[in-house]
Amino acid sequence: MCETFFFWPGSVYKSLLFKPPRRTRGQLIMHAMVMFGREFCYAVEAAFVTPVLLSVGLPRSLYSLVWLISPLLGFTLQPVIGSASDYCRSSWGRRRPYILSLGIMMMMGITMFLNGDAVITALMPSRGVRKIWAIVLVMIGVVLFDFAADFIDGPVKAYLFDVCSYKDKEKGLHYHALFTGLGGACGYLTGAMDWGHSALGALLGSEYQVIYFFSALTWTFFLTLHLFSIPEMPLCKQLVSDPFGLATPLLDTDGTAYGTTTPKEPPPLPELRPRAFSKRMTLKSLLSAMVNMPSHYRCLCISHLLGWTAFLCNMLFFTDFMGQIVYKGNPYAAHNSTAYTTYERGVEMGCWGLCINAVSSALYSYVQRLLLPCIGLKGLYFLGYFAFGLGTSLIGLFPNIISTLTLCGAFGVMSSTLYTIPFNLITEYHKEEERRQGNHDPSVLGRGTGVDCAAITCMVQLAQIIVGAGLGALVNLAGSVVVVVLSASTMSLIGCLFIALFIKCVD
Repeated sequence: MCETFFFWPGSVYKSLLFKPPRRTRGQLIMHAMVMFGREFCYAVEAAFVTPVLLSVGLPRSLYSLVWLISPLLGFTLQPVIGSASDYCRSSWGRRRPYILSLGIMMMMGITMFLNGDAVITALMPSRGVRKIWAIVLVMIGVVLFDFAADFIDGPVKAYLFDVCSYKDKEKGLHYHALFTGLGGACGYLTGAMDWGHSALGALLGSEYQVIYFFSALTWTFFLTLHLFSIPEMPLCKQLVSDPFGLATPLLDTDGTAYGTTTPKEPPPLPELRPRAFSKRMTLKSLLSAMVNMPSHYRCLCISHLLGWTAFLCNMLFFTDFMGQIVYKGNPYAAHNSTAYTTYERGVEMGCWGLCINAVSSALYSYVQRLLLPCIGLKGLYFLGYFAFGLGTSLIGLFPNIISTLTLCGAFGVMSSTLYTIPFNLITEYHKEEERRQGNHDPSVLGRGTGVDCAAITCMVQLAQIIVGAGLGALVNLAGSVVVVVLSASTMSLIGCLFIALFIKCVD
């Protein structure tokens, strides 16, 4: 058990610890594998959530409830968990206990989501009661999976930041983007196959059980690789080994001194006071800390919100856009009609478009590394938003099959940007704060990477709330799904302007 130690918070504490050793490529790849598993399961959910919910008889009036519960919970609880992980005293490290817990929740969610109807059918003979319980179990599964899958990104990124040097953090984030794209592509391809008439489908019972088998196997394997990729030093041992940080050279992450010489005396420390690491933080106090965070962090959160709102506007309705606008089908026609069959073909082609998005996301993660020395992080951030805004505007104004599928590559550029650049900027901002550690700026004390990653990830949930609450009404008002793509374009181009004016660029 941890004892009570002298404690100083946030970036000052972190800067006084030994810098992490360089990590091997194998370790960074193993760490990034969790993104492959998560995106694989995400793609499976995206492909099957509507058919599953329809098959159990969920009323259309409850669709918005399904999509709003998870982001509401995530937006409320994400900062609290992020802050708590900064001060976790587990012998296994600060982040991995939370990652394991959320990984188990993801597994429980996808189990209920894909198997809920079959389980209830086997247990309950009464058809009326069976329908109600099947709806409840599947809805709980969808909400639980979305909540945990959205939540896990913050601790995963904080884990990377804690155990890696600056250059390794940069490499690690690029591997994260690569495996995010590959995982999504494999998930969409798995969902596009007809497993119901295969030998595996006959063995396991149905197409949904086959998909669940692959999802559970993939997620369990890659989560395990991630958890054993890079060792974490428990918080208590960090303090025992160097309680006052006096042995730490004030060097940056590539070994170059911040100044011309390394000071012989340790920098003046902020006032120390005994405090246990079981820090208690209420939602109210943490939200207050987020509101009062340095302006460059707040601007980064706003730009991330704009980007995810634009991205979700397009992604949640893209297959419907393909079916109705590009293929000119009708989802409300009789199921044996030509119009409905045409709509289904459009939806299937939309899935292939999303697969193109996932592949381009993986490829662009390497293009980013080539462009970074030329245009910097702020330039890459602007480029991602601009490419997405331009692509979606062209799709909305000139919808046809070839051009739409071609421009799906722009979705991958935006996806890779959203998953990497904001977290790279957080790394840069923390590095700059470490350079200024002797100043003890009160605005940066008391925050760790867990809180900052959680604040950024919260914007994803807030974007889901905005899109889920407002976009359906916008489509009904406009009378056409094309407004979704044009809204995504508009929001992305606004984000471009915001990045150019307000995002801080660190040299």
